[in-house]
Amino acid sequence: MSKLNILFVCGAGLGSSFAAQMSTEDVLNKLGVEAKLDHVDISSAVSMNPDVIITAENFRSQFEKFNIDPGTSIVYLKNIVSKPEIEEKITPVLQDKGAI
Repeated sequence: MSKLNILFVCGAGLGSSFAAQMSTEDVLNKLGVEAKLDHVDISSAVSMNPDVIITAENFRSQFEKFNIDPGTSIVYLKNIVSKPEIEEKITPVLQDKGAI
């Protein structure tokens, strides 16, 4: 299987998405999963077709307004730098995508 494409999304595509990306990298390394990681703002994300979008819970209502590809899984985090929360929420998604 090719590498998963994981997109980290925040309002501006800079600060919080990058922080979430760094925490998730540690979780992915622990799980032995290789993935292509990138971070963008919400408006850019809706035109892309990543395998997984990881974003903060407070952006849920904005994502629900868009038509996201049905093949894209969205992981909403209450704490975007919490490795335990990231691992808990991303593990079933990775299993579903055949990455673990």
